[in-house]
Amino acid sequence: MRKLTFVVLLLLSIQCLAQSLDDSLRNIESEWASIYYNAPKSKQGPALVQLLDKTTDLGKQYPNAAEPIFWQAVVKATYADHQDAFSALSAIHEARDLLVKAIKINPEAMSGSAYVTLGTLYYMVPKWPIAFGDDNAAKQMLETALKINPDGIDANYFYGEFLLLHNKPKDAALYFERAAAAPVRTEQPYADNQLKAEARLALKNTQKRKISGEKGLFLSLFNSASAK
Repeated sequence: MRKLTFVVLLLLSIQCLAQSLDDSLRNIESEWASIYYNAPKSKQGPALVQLLDKTTDLGKQYPNAAEPIFWQAVVKATYADHQDAFSALSAIHEARDLLVKAIKINPEAMSGSAYVTLGTLYYMVPKWPIAFGDDNAAKQMLETALKINPDGIDANYFYGEFLLLHNKPKDAALYFERAAAAPVRTEQPYADNQLKAEARLALKNTQKRKISGEKGLFLSLFNSASAK
């Protein structure tokens, strides 16, 4: 009887930990999306620093979970747009390493979102010798994400953006259309709804071979760094 009670308590404890992690991840997602899409530019930097502390603490609390590492990478990469060129380059390298780590722990975590973000970094950052930009690696990462989650909003949107940047508007339109029609994830409703709106706008703009005028996840992330 004591053994059975112990097993029940252990299972309940594991369940509570999982719920606590899920709740924390939802809060981080919501806070990041609110900062990125709604906060004035002047206030984004300090808010991202605070959010980075939260993601780092969550990663220490759950060292074997890929999701906190993923969000730490996202916040680091987003904050790079608010740093000087040298610091931004350092931040994106750190973000890349965190994403690789998250993939090693669980490549299918958050429906392959780490592959999407890593692929986006590969085509957005400057190429060697400034940084690690690599279109072939970007294509591979984004296509891997699509294999994991063919109906994913982010995987389809950013692959469409990648194709549009490579002068393939007709192919890009197909993926923008899929992103616009994709279901919203329960754990990331705010960012997904924002991205669906951008996918719809991008779909309209493909005839002009023009990227959405709204913010994509890393759409203007490294403009200042690559220009210096």
